[in-house]
Parts: sequence; C-alpha cells; structure tokens
Amino acid sequence: MRHVDAFGTGREGDLSGLLAEAGRWAGSLAGALGELEEQRLAGADPSGVVRAEVSGTGRLRALAIDPWGLRDLDHDQLAQAVQEAIVAAHQAMGDRLTEVVEELAGPAAAAGGGADPLEAHVRDLLRGE
Repeated sequence: MRHVDAFGTGREGDLSGLLAEAGRWAGSLAGALGELEEQRLAGADPSGVVRAEVSGTGRLRALAIDPWGLRDLDHDQLAQAVQEAIVAAHQAMGDRLTEVVEELAGPAAAAGGGADPLEAHVRDLLRGE
C-alpha cells in the first residue's frame, strides 16, 4: 500500500497510483468475500444440545438438536438454546469476516491502530488548503 502510505505521511504522491491501489484492494476484498460466502461456520449453545450452521452470507443452513439433551429442556429452554446456537454461529462468521479483512489490510493497517491514512489529506482538501 505504497500510495496510501504516502498520503498518510502528508505527501500527496501519485493520485492515479492511489486509485489503482484502491481498485486492486477492492478487487481482493470482493474475491475474499466471494470465498467467504462459500464457507460455513458453526456455533452451539453453552450446553451443546443445539448446534447451528450458517453460510458466509449469514443464512442459517443447518440446525441440529441432540435428542438426548431434549430430556433436560422444556420448550422455553429449547427456544433459548436454539437462539444461543444461532447467535454463536453468527459470531463465528463475524470473527472470520474480521480475520479476512485484517489479512487483506496487512500488517501496516494493524500497526496503525485502524487510523485512516487519508484523513489528514481529506481534512486539508475540505479546508481548501
């Protein structure tokens, strides 16, 4: 991200290079999201009675209930367990999405603490400098 770094340090750099770099990054992100869409991640309620599986788009793909575990749950507890399993599966997918974005952003973005490297340049433009 050579051009983004140049803007981040106050050097305007090559605008067409920056746009090309942003385009490549957007393409990489789209590819990674396409791959993520094909993945499935699972989650379970704390008791392990209910397991849910979601797709990369967040759609519920599978729900499994351990029949032996049903003996200890009434209908309200079962409903709660189903909700907890689905939430856990969505959380796993959210964590995976975070990993994908961090991998694409690279180590420089992680070291920067999430700061926008173009912030100073955009602020100067808005002030008319």
